[in-house]
Amino acid sequence: MRPRVTLVLAILAVLLGGGMLVPTAYARLAADDSSDGGTESVAAPPPAAPQPPTLANAAVSVPFDGKYFSWALMDRETGTISGAKNLTTTNSTESMIKVWIVSDYLRRLGDKPLTAERRKQTSTAIRDSNDTAAQSLYKAGGSRAVIERLISTCKLTDTEINAQGWAYTQMSPRDAVRMGDCIADGTAAGPKWTSYVLDEMSKVRGTTAPEDQQLKEGGGRWGIIDGLPSSITTQGPVSIKNGWTMLWADLQWHLNCLAVTDKWSLAVMMRYPKDHGLDYGAEVCQSVTTQLVTPQPGAALKVPPPVAKP
Repeated sequence: MRPRVTLVLAILAVLLGGGMLVPTAYARLAADDSSDGGTESVAAPPPAAPQPPTLANAAVSVPFDGKYFSWALMDRETGTISGAKNLTTTNSTESMIKVWIVSDYLRRLGDKPLTAERRKQTSTAIRDSNDTAAQSLYKAGGSRAVIERLISTCKLTDTEINAQGWAYTQMSPRDAVRMGDCIADGTAAGPKWTSYVLDEMSKVRGTTAPEDQQLKEGGGRWGIIDGLPSSITTQGPVSIKNGWTMLWADLQWHLNCLAVTDKWSLAVMMRYPKDHGLDYGAEVCQSVTTQLVTPQPGAALKVPPPVAKP
């Protein structure tokens, strides 16, 4: 009897031992699964830093009262030009073209010394839009040849030379932003003088006030520059050159605004009745610029509040 009892006890021990092993092994596997399961929370990546404000193509609405209005914007990083549907149509450049006249003279001068008289002319032609200074540089460059070089050097396609002089040159907004890019990238003035030209453009002075508008020069710090928020102007210099004349031949203001930074080139061009005054055109340039600011002030992404549980 004792050997049989012993065998029975041994079998019971094996069965009980196996029964204990199974739950233990299962418990170990379950513990391993929990360490790799999807219930463990993972930290979300931090949101990408927002891009600094800039100018970008957008719908522009201006209640314009005049014969001609157009604008163009170049993204200088991609070379893409956008703007009004009529951005290839033209207006007389007026003083806007003075920045090319200066750049052309300096590029051709190269490493030769710039006399004190010529330095003053290059500065006042831009800062004060001085006609006498611009005309002297224009004649020194060969007059008509100056505009011919503009068209070929900056690869303009819509610009037409006018025998009456530089102010009457016909240029489209599309070509105007190309000219701005040509100046900013160093092609127009060359490696030695580009920073000087852009710096002079950033220091254009004077307002639209009558006391700032003289017969042969005038205040030109208005328009696009007034439409830029501080979040853009604090990123770096904004180089500008406006052109404006009330022509008695058609009793219209011929007014153009040009501005360029390392990111974009913007031109706004128009003709409108004499009685509207200079401020009218300046405000149109400002309005177009403000509408192109991206993102628009106050347009930050709003996260919706969580839905309340019933």
